Amino acid sequence: MKHLLAAACMALATPAVAFDPAADEDVTAFVEANLLGIFYHELGHALIDILDLPIFGQEEDAADVASIFLIDAFYDEETAVSLAYDTAFGFLGEADEVGDDVAWWDNHGPDLQRYYNLVCLFYGANPDEREDVAQDLGLPEERADYCPDEYDQAAASWGGALDSIAGQGRSFRFVGVEGTSASAMFTGQVIAAEIEALNAEFKLPATLDIRVESCGEANAFYDPGETAIIMCTEFTPFLSRMAGDFL
Repeated sequence: MKHLLAAACMALATPAVAFDPAADEDVTAFVEANLLGIFYHELGHALIDILDLPIFGQEEDAADVASIFLIDAFYDEETAVSLAYDTAFGFLGEADEVGDDVAWWDNHGPDLQRYYNLVCLFYGANPDEREDVAQDLGLPEERADYCPDEYDQAAASWGGALDSIAGQGRSFRFVGVEGTSASAMFTGQVIAAEIEALNAEFKLPATLDIRVESCGEANAFYDPGETAIIMCTEFTPFLSRMAGDFL
């Protein structure tokens, strides 16, 4: 799965900002990376449901772990590092959006904590090659010492789950894109390519539908009632606007 260019569900109202994938290569890469990270997070929820996986702790934390584990597992080193940077910045951007108004009651952890968890797991997967990444993204040594063990825990759980569904199939089904805007079409292209790659690697015991549609907010979610992942078209312009803070 070494195709090019990945945060989790962020339910925020999105201003009407047009997205042009041809306008700025760096912005487009940032948007694509975070769309993939969001998709992987929702895929984590879907796998937990479809495979009836045991979860010890918050399911949102497990889905976050799935996202960064898949980035490390699916991509060559250069692309994985690029994805990790952009998705980490996505969490920082979300933290900036929230500011001091942290919803401590929410089932998602605080965005800054999710940022450090992402950096730690990514570093822990390959500490010999990624020490500069950890330093550049500000991972404290006190946490870095434990990151290889944290990655080993992730590999033991998510690695085993993915091994159980290894095989070519057509169980990931792209239902389609609602709308013809640049944001909708770009999101659809990114997700459709990912689904094709997933079908070449895995076969689920049930069909998982993936739809791209307008939701009225920058969001993405897994619907267990429909066994479907919904990627909202409003996320792309939201991420495009956020990219300006980091690029």
